[in-house]
Amino acid sequence: MRLFTQSLATAILTAGCYVSIPTVNVLAQSPPSGPSTSAPDLSDQKLSATAAAMERVASVQRNYRQRIAEAEAPAEKQRIVAKANEELTKAVTEQGLSVDEYTSILDAARGNPEIRDKLLQHIRPSDQ
Repeated sequence: MRLFTQSLATAILTAGCYVSIPTVNVLAQSPPSGPSTSAPDLSDQKLSATAAAMERVASVQRNYRQRIAEAEAPAEKQRIVAKANEELTKAVTEQGLSVDEYTSILDAARGNPEIRDKLLQHIRPSDQ
């Protein structure tokens, strides 16, 4: 089962790189050591789209983790993983972003406190 969990993580990451990382983990990680990531030209519209995609991605991830945990047959788990990959990609592209663009913005937010702060301003608090 542990091997399957690792395969699931690999499959999800393959579909969308950082797409499967929950919002909190992406923004809470320490920036990588070395020079700071240069700030790409990010409009409020792009940041809003990224924030909305992050919220949807976190929701999809929670939903599919539960489904995978409940599935018993390996073939059923694989089918669920494939569907999760589709949904994760859709969660990003429905916001008008490509997966590569979404990943790039998350990388920039991790490496640049100014971008991270701007992105956090676009994320709705979960208790409201």
